[in-house]
Amino acid sequence: MTPSKNLLTYSYYPGCSLHASAKEFDVSTRSLFKALKIGLQEVPDWLCCGATPAHNVDELLSLSLCAKNLALAEHVAGDLAVACAACFSRLKTTQHRLKENEVKRRQVETAIDGTVALGKPVKHLLEIVAKDLGLDKLSAAVQKPLQGLKVACYYGCLLTRPPEVTALDDCEAPTIMEDVIKAAGGEPVFWSHRLECCGANFTLSRPGVVLKLSNEILASAKKSGADCIMVACPLCHGNLDIRQKEIEEVNGTHYGMPVFYVTQLLGLAVGVSPARLGLESMIVSPVPLLQGKKLL
Repeated sequence: MTPSKNLLTYSYYPGCSLHASAKEFDVSTRSLFKALKIGLQEVPDWLCCGATPAHNVDELLSLSLCAKNLALAEHVAGDLAVACAACFSRLKTTQHRLKENEVKRRQVETAIDGTVALGKPVKHLLEIVAKDLGLDKLSAAVQKPLQGLKVACYYGCLLTRPPEVTALDDCEAPTIMEDVIKAAGGEPVFWSHRLECCGANFTLSRPGVVLKLSNEILASAKKSGADCIMVACPLCHGNLDIRQKEIEEVNGTHYGMPVFYVTQLLGLAVGVSPARLGLESMIVSPVPLLQGKKLL
């Protein structure tokens, strides 16, 4: 995309999952932003942010990985756009921690053999769409309103917590997901588990915990009358989508609940071809639902 033709331009940190198990999140993010005339330029030579495992094992390693990415992002114009909730959390945490702790900052500078760059704003794509672009412009770009689609907006643990770090929305009563869905013509539902943990990385070490927690989330969404769940985290998506059949078998129930990335639903609304949204990668097929709502 040519910067002069874009309303807004950002540097872009996709993170590991979006280049692997969550490719559809990356594909749909790029497609949505192109349709909204928002420029994205991927940070060259970015590396893993460390996510949950690194900061649980070695704080200096976790901070250093993110600090290196922040330094690399300095060479690309625009605020740093991040799609993955875990990457967003780690990058923002690193900025917050190193701004308030000079000793830790010096340790990190030694580790990365360079100066820590903390000035570039790190923004989740929800913030970019809802605030930088604005809900009015998002609504004006809608070509295929998500009319009749009842959406359970799932924030999970990391998007709004801790509030002094993420500064995205109210940590106990966020509305940013619901706001973008309403702007796209959809109907967000009221439900009890939108901020509850899905189990995250326990999917590998303690899958029983994930099956229990994710089942409660799916059950709550189903009880609310939702047609689908919308997420902004590859870990949440994996637990709720990939493991959904296993969850159903363990609990003797059936949900059949498609789990979309926010960029997939918004992309569909603004007229992006379904072929460019990675819908075929979803384990619980969204095709019957979308056809029934006349969105395909």
